[in-house]
Amino acid sequence: MRSLMRRLAQWLMIAGLAVAPAAMAEEVPRIAVASSLQFALTEIAEDFQDASGRQVILNMGSSGNFRRQIAQGAPFELFLSANEGYVQALHEAGKTRDAGVRYARGRLVWLQRQGRQGQEGEDQDSELPPVEAPLAAVQAAVKTWRADGTRSRIALANPEHAPYGVAARQVLEHEGLWDASRPLQVMGENVAQAARFALSADTRGGLVAYSLVHSPMLAKQSDYRLIPEAWHAPLHQRMALVQGAGETAEAFYAYLQSDAARRVLRDYGFGVPDLDAS
Repeated sequence: MRSLMRRLAQWLMIAGLAVAPAAMAEEVPRIAVASSLQFALTEIAEDFQDASGRQVILNMGSSGNFRRQIAQGAPFELFLSANEGYVQALHEAGKTRDAGVRYARGRLVWLQRQGRQGQEGEDQDSELPPVEAPLAAVQAAVKTWRADGTRSRIALANPEHAPYGVAARQVLEHEGLWDASRPLQVMGENVAQAARFALSADTRGGLVAYSLVHSPMLAKQSDYRLIPEAWHAPLHQRMALVQGAGETAEAFYAYLQSDAARRVLRDYGFGVPDLDAS
């Protein structure tokens, strides 16, 4: 039953809905959450509620969009960004209480449908790219596109406002594939949407957050390869309380720095330095 309720809560939070009763909405703080945290934060928020009796509303989206919304006065009380530079910029603009804390380091993966079968005319099979060449599927897609015009999409988050999209672009540039793959790219508004695109029927796969593949919903239908961290800038993730944050947001912020919450983050594939060193 708890598993079912958690799954329902995940989809409600993706849509930006409260897990709290509507009558309590005014008292429940809204939290801006990078979509790479979609599943990890859902679990942490439920654990926080069990431990404290308090609830929060998780709004999932791209960090760049949240940065702009908070700068314009959106009523969030806590911001968990996938790019620590966005938090630092808001702090310099006087929108957060302080510079916040770094809470995690993300990883990038190549994600594709499990047992993926190539489309007619494609020179590929259903196997994952080899570990030593995680972007072999992108190279094959570019080769096929150039040979006969067969278009097989490559998914990533939009680098204009999604930190994992920036990392994906850096990875493709590192391997000399950014310009060549441009006609094949399909961009998600955030990395969670990019993951959905990566698993669609007309897409070879995509570059998405490692944390998302730890969800049971994705694990049952996908395969992945980790991308070497040296191929992109570090995905340091930072959070901070927004000016005017209330007691529940403060309590949730503190809980996110507890060992219990950090262990959940590590379970979803994030690097958590304090725990990794222990």
